[in-house]
Amino acid sequence: MVFLDKYKSGNHSINRSLLWEYDIDNFDWHNSKSLVVQRIIELGTPEDYYAAFDLYGGIEGFREIIKTVPYLNNIDINFVCIFFNLKREELRCCTKRQLNQKRWNF
Repeated sequence: MVFLDKYKSGNHSINRSLLWEYDIDNFDWHNSKSLVVQRIIELGTPEDYYAAFDLYGGIEGFREIIKTVPYLNNIDINFVCIFFNLKREELRCCTKRQLNQKRWNF
């Protein structure tokens, strides 16, 4: 059995260490696209981004998936808003945070 270090998409590869806790040989790349995009934003290299662009329909497809990611930290939110020309209100991770804010108990 050949051990593949990366998922190959087009001319680029997604490093399988981004998804270290999953069985990559049986991983569903399309049903788990939100998770894959989240990991690439958090830990990915430029090659991981290019492979994801190939896999998910270019920058526009990747951009649409970013909107569905359930959690990103503030630094990553600022990055995707600037780099992919998104507004915080478009991101599920931001609207979810606003819904989960604790109320003051008086």
